[in-house]
Amino acid sequence: MLPLFSPEDSANFNLENMKHLLLLLLFSATVFSQEATPEPAVFIQKTTEAFVSTKLGETREITIGLPASYQQNSTKQYPILVLLDGEYLFDPFFGALNYGAYWDDLPETIIIGISQNKNDERNRDSSYDELNNVPVEAGAKFFEFIGVELLPYLEKKYRVAPFRIIAGHDTTAGFLNFYLYKDNPVFNAYISLSPELAPEMETRIPENLAKIKKPIFYYQSTAEGDLKDILTSVKKLDENIKATPNPLLHYNYDHFKGASHYSTVLYSIPNALYYFFDSYKPISMTEFTEKIAVLPSGYTKYLTDKYDAIEKNLGYKVLVRTTDFKAIEAAILKNKAYDELEELAQVANKNYPKSMLGDYELGLMYEKKEDYKRAAKSYQNAGQQEAIGDLTQNMMFEKSDAMKALTLKK
Repeated sequence: MLPLFSPEDSANFNLENMKHLLLLLLFSATVFSQEATPEPAVFIQKTTEAFVSTKLGETREITIGLPASYQQNSTKQYPILVLLDGEYLFDPFFGALNYGAYWDDLPETIIIGISQNKNDERNRDSSYDELNNVPVEAGAKFFEFIGVELLPYLEKKYRVAPFRIIAGHDTTAGFLNFYLYKDNPVFNAYISLSPELAPEMETRIPENLAKIKKPIFYYQSTAEGDLKDILTSVKKLDENIKATPNPLLHYNYDHFKGASHYSTVLYSIPNALYYFFDSYKPISMTEFTEKIAVLPSGYTKYLTDKYDAIEKNLGYKVLVRTTDFKAIEAAILKNKAYDELEELAQVANKNYPKSMLGDYELGLMYEKKEDYKRAAKSYQNAGQQEAIGDLTQNMMFEKSDAMKALTLKK
């Protein structure tokens, strides 16, 4: 590793430079400490339930995985992931989402796996009319079972956010694409793994995706070991989607060399999830260094734009992370844009109205502008509110006393 500065530079390394260095080192240690010691965010034990369906005329087993915070936070809403082929897709998706949520790279998600392999239901569930190429008979019933029965039941029973994902493999991956035939698709995101596409899907899916009026996420993948028919149809679908771009469509296609028809599932799951939830991720050191710290101004706007994008893409609000507040605060201090701390305080008050964060940011602004009297008052006000992150009441009172001392010296 290269040294931070050479011996020749040391002679000119003044107090202000030292402050900036300490600020960045402190930022790295505190803001990105989540990369080593995140708050636990794991799923509770999965449960199974016998779902009596009038559409199917039978009882179908579903497997449910709820995030641990579901019991702890009575108001939080969660995206929902519906898995076809639930018997063998549940555990790999469960593990990937569990891991991503642990690091807060992926949102905690409710997972629903539908059993389809006990009596070869998957083929009946996925049946379609070979003349009109739409779900028919058992396939039509299964199509309505998900949209008319299962989703309303889940949204009534659980706190489900308005972001729905569906995933399937080969036969069921092909079937899930029928939901894109609707003018207002019931799902927001689609994971189609080595799909066996119905005739005309290569053209009908792109045509419908070109007309969507809301954000849609679409991921498909194939493996080098897939059957030639799968590879040919998916390649044609990929070409057609790319030829009809829509700014509301978020599309990605992976082809995995050396992978088999079955191993492609494990290659695809993290790629799909991290693609869908790219905007959700907290500010990283790379993002801070390359995108935020180099801005001439607008650091707080960068933060609000980031979370506005999350809400636009996922359809629900996400509280601004305290680590992201610290990242923006560090960029403001580094660039001496102290007035922006007032804007940051306003964002803090909207997200954490009972916490000391807003008054702390105001106090920091007044302190940097050497208005120590107002700084003392703001820190004192902060000390009377709820602690948050690494901010404590003792810290606020100590800072208030320090500001009062500086006021007397002026």
